[in-house]
This record gives sequence, C-alpha cells and structure tokens, in this order.
Amino acid sequence: MLFIALAKFKKTLSREVVAQNIKDIESDTEGQIKYLGIYWTLGRYDTVVMFEAPDEKSAMNMVLKRVDRMDIEMLVALPADIANPAGPV
Repeated sequence: MLFIALAKFKKTLSREVVAQNIKDIESDTEGQIKYLGIYWTLGRYDTVVMFEAPDEKSAMNMVLKRVDRMDIEMLVALPADIANPAGPV
C-alpha cells in the first residue's frame, strides 16, 4: 500500500532531532517500510514523505514512533487509474 505523510515538527529543528529522525528512518527500512521519497517543504508542513507499507497497521506504527517530535497527517494513496473507473486520467 502507498501512503503519504505530511509532517510538522513540534520542536525547533536541531541536530539531535534530525539525527533521531534519521535513526528512525534507518530502522524502518530494516523492517516493512519502503521510503519512496522524503522532501523538505515550505509552507504548512515541514516535510512530505511517500512510503510503502504492507498495511495500515504497519504505517501507523511508523507514525507512532514520531509523535513526540512531529504532528503527522497520514494519507492512503491510490493510483488515479484505480480510482477512476473510466481509465487513466
């Protein structure tokens, strides 16, 4: 399953906060999470992350690791051709 996470850091970014996030990403990739893209953003969110997980429970566990540092909105993403019965857009 494909997921998109929109995250806003709760704390001011520091080397320690970034280091902890990198450590979490590395431990996630040893498990069931496959990161497809991680982007810093300007605006409402600090970062947007696209990732694959086998199910919602695995994705939620990834998010729960970070609740002390980030507010995260997680979205399930479906390819447009699946969501559109008329075919590809």
